[in-house]
Amino acid sequence: MADESVPSDSSHATPPPESKPLAPAHKSWADEAEEDVLEETIGPSSSAPASSLNVDGLAIDENKKEAKAKFLDEPDDANVKAITSGDTPYNSANTFEDLNLSPELLKGLYVEMKFQKPSKIQAISLPMILSPPFKDLIAQAHNGSGKTTCFVLGMLSRVDPKQQAPQALCICPTRELALQNTEVLRKMGKYTGISSECAIPADSRDSIPISKRAPIMAQVVIGTPGTIKKWLTFKKLSVSRLKILVFDEADQMLAEDGFRDDSLRIMKEIERVNPQCQVLLFSATFNETVKNFVSRTVKTDHNKLFVKTEELSLEAVKQYKVNCIDELSKIEVIKDYIFEIGENVGQTIIFVRTRNSAKMLHKSLVDMGYGVTSIQGALEHDERDKIVKEFRDGLTQVLISTDVLARGFDQQQVNLVINYDLPVKYTAEYTREPEPDYEVYLHRVGRAGRFGRKGAVFNLICGDRDEKVMQKIGKHFGTQVTEVPEKSVEAYKAALKEAGLLQ
Repeated sequence: MADESVPSDSSHATPPPESKPLAPAHKSWADEAEEDVLEETIGPSSSAPASSLNVDGLAIDENKKEAKAKFLDEPDDANVKAITSGDTPYNSANTFEDLNLSPELLKGLYVEMKFQKPSKIQAISLPMILSPPFKDLIAQAHNGSGKTTCFVLGMLSRVDPKQQAPQALCICPTRELALQNTEVLRKMGKYTGISSECAIPADSRDSIPISKRAPIMAQVVIGTPGTIKKWLTFKKLSVSRLKILVFDEADQMLAEDGFRDDSLRIMKEIERVNPQCQVLLFSATFNETVKNFVSRTVKTDHNKLFVKTEELSLEAVKQYKVNCIDELSKIEVIKDYIFEIGENVGQTIIFVRTRNSAKMLHKSLVDMGYGVTSIQGALEHDERDKIVKEFRDGLTQVLISTDVLARGFDQQQVNLVINYDLPVKYTAEYTREPEPDYEVYLHRVGRAGRFGRKGAVFNLICGDRDEKVMQKIGKHFGTQVTEVPEKSVEAYKAALKEAGLLQ
């Protein structure tokens, strides 16, 4: 799997709605871990009287009994649950001032980021990240909840601006996500003087051989595992002074068919020379791979934070399915119905399964007169960066992508997602009934309606196999996927109105 992504061309199509983060209705490991723990009702952290808060001690591991866990008090209508280890008291941050941040960081938050107060997950996680003794944190936080700010602010806060050496490291699964996180960090830390470097593959024609480059002096490094591993191998990246290590999209970083080997080598090297480094694992979904990694690598007395089960659902984004006779019908549905009726609803991302599908669909829509772009790993890095930037800047309205942009890609104007191909797991026997890739579906849908805005998803179904996959997805998430007749203008209008995208 290497650092990769997908690009293509240019400009016009259907925009999308907005919505909240998504997550599985089935139990995650975080849910299971707390099944044995008392369920507590937690009141608001700021406006409620202290007597309404419930902080009874709870055992995280009843067998070892090595640490006590407390629920952190939560702000507003709490949707986030935290389990803390040990006796360190944590209080939710109702304002950024509560976090004892430097004036320069506060200025970045208010002036550059235009934040007013911490989101729910930020209010709860940041005190755990920033308070001594700086315990490791395992955070299951849904898309659009503000988790990027959590670890970016955590990194900036831990850096000593006077020390010119790497002190914070963030590892991301894709080039695009690394660039996005670097952009957020530089914007938030604009007034701090903290230096940063993005460790991503460079085009061979422009790059300096790693062996000939100078040692990394930047205080924060954000990059992809392959490049970071190379820098470590050539002794160009020192980790002896690291204070904080972040894995963004941890489940993908540690997946067997992903970046697990590189991630484990990096982690092992850091542990060897710097065992006290604080580790943060962030992802919208956690599987058994991550759970096993946590048990082997993360310190025993780590803290946990996760979104309550009811928040891990797809209800915030309206989901629809359209039964199409063949591939041509899919393209006609996009062109004649979704694009035409949803012309002014925002930006659109169309997800396909393969690079070839991205190229084919891109050419078909361009030939029909639509200005669309597409992104895929076969393109040069500079071209991919250009395409993503044009979409971010609103110069193009429709982006065709493989799953390289399914995770972590934040674009608030994306209100509409089209699953041209449903996400399925690859099996050794192609004749076997395909199994849905539930986590990829979750992340794809999470691109629509970021940060509480409205959103809609159209799943294009072709044949019995797709229908079975769609049924499994609906059952898995406990959600109703409404069918829209293939050629009914009124049905598409009704769907977009229901999603809040049309008046």
